[in-house]
Amino acid sequence: MKALIFNGALDRRENATSERLSAYLLEKFAGQGITAKTFRIVDSGIPLFDTTLNKVPNAVERMNILFREADIHIWLSPLYHGSMTGVMKNCLDWMECSAKLPNPYLTGKMVGLVCWADGVQAMQGINAMDAVAKSLRAWTLPFSVPIQRNELFAEDGAVSAKYNQRFDLLLNLLIKGPKLALDSAM
Repeated sequence: MKALIFNGALDRRENATSERLSAYLLEKFAGQGITAKTFRIVDSGIPLFDTTLNKVPNAVERMNILFREADIHIWLSPLYHGSMTGVMKNCLDWMECSAKLPNPYLTGKMVGLVCWADGVQAMQGINAMDAVAKSLRAWTLPFSVPIQRNELFAEDGAVSAKYNQRFDLLLNLLIKGPKLALDSAM
């Protein structure tokens, strides 16, 4: 099984929430014996979506392959004005390059959604990502992780127990599927 962590934040700082979450999730996947990669939008070189180009940009081709090869995805985004980041949406628009393939877009991929906000509105970002994922023919989990950022990390810098439990459930749902994950939790 291959996993993809789609980091849709524009923050390059090592201690940024998006970087810390990506590293945390990579460790969690490794602990399950799953190969995972992080796609960082900030380093991707994905241009503005433009259907008039004669050739698909190399960065877009690489992104399409990476997204389509992964069996499961986790999408991470801070809340930006009631939605995911604009660059994240722009990147996902480039999945249009796969429209004529036998299994276009993200057909059949399982996607877990994570969004954080300074307040309590992170669910708005998850709803936006959910709509895009479904239009790309992916299956979003019935469980997501909306985060109030000031509760995400414990004093020692680790992910708080509250969110560690939520991420464990998210990963179990992605890896095992809803029935097996819920049965093993009981």
